[in-house]
Amino acid sequence: MPRVAEVWVFQAKGLQVEDLVGYDVEATDGHIGKIDHVTAETDRNFVVVDTGFWIFGKKRVIPAGVIELVDNDKRKVYLVITKEQVKWAPDFDEKLHTSYDETYYDHVGGYYGGFRNW
Repeated sequence: MPRVAEVWVFQAKGLQVEDLVGYDVEATDGHIGKIDHVTAETDRNFVVVDTGFWIFGKKRVIPAGVIELVDNDKRKVYLVITKEQVKWAPDFDEKLHTSYDETYYDHVGGYYGGFRNW
């Protein structure tokens, strides 16, 4: 069973998170959107992906641990999850994000925690 805390840690090496805003995001089976926001907090790293029209303009929190690769030349981030897994992920909630609601982050981390072999 993966530790939920690990889902929030960047696995990709040599990553400068502040430079990722605007990068395209690719799931294992195709394009899902662009990075709208990046957070590199002490215990919780993630990107917020704007999915555009693909899932009706929803934004998704993508924990750093499900990012497999960053291609700076192509300005693309590659995930270890599928489009379907992103589609059914918890919505990004600006209010809960800015209030640092631990229950919200536990819910998001729990959802993504099973998608990677830690």
